[in-house]
Amino acid sequence: MTDLLVKLYDIQDEWTFMSEQRSLGIIVRKPIGPEKNIVVDWVKEQYGDDWASEADMAFANRPISCFVAIKKERLVGFACYDATALGFFGPTGVKENCRGRGTGKALLLACLLDMKLKGYGYAVIGGAGPVKFYKKTVGAIEIPGSTPGLYAAGFRREAK
Repeated sequence: MTDLLVKLYDIQDEWTFMSEQRSLGIIVRKPIGPEKNIVVDWVKEQYGDDWASEADMAFANRPISCFVAIKKERLVGFACYDATALGFFGPTGVKENCRGRGTGKALLLACLLDMKLKGYGYAVIGGAGPVKFYKKTVGAIEIPGSTPGLYAAGFRREAK
């Protein structure tokens, strides 16, 4: 999968997506320290060890570089940045039965606007899955020669 580049300076400093989500009963916010294990465990159950490790790293940043989506006091989505590398957005995911309500877009925009407010000019979406979504939503462009990118240097646990 290719990496994508987003011009943060082109994204409007507009947060109405938060109230749109709230009208659907979904709260998008940064988690607090005591919620770390809940978030990391949830991400591990939904998406596996790699993404859980990245979510864990987002909690190590000050301020925390993670947003969550909550409906009826239950996690339904998350998004992180500066977890794999500085300036990288991701991982992100929304529970399958909660998709199609704009929650993924809200989590993406919350992270990208947070990055913009910190002074980043650009964000990299590493190993982007839904490329069309990112292109349409935030004008992302493909970075030539970025496959396999940063993730190629990774290693895996030995089989037991």
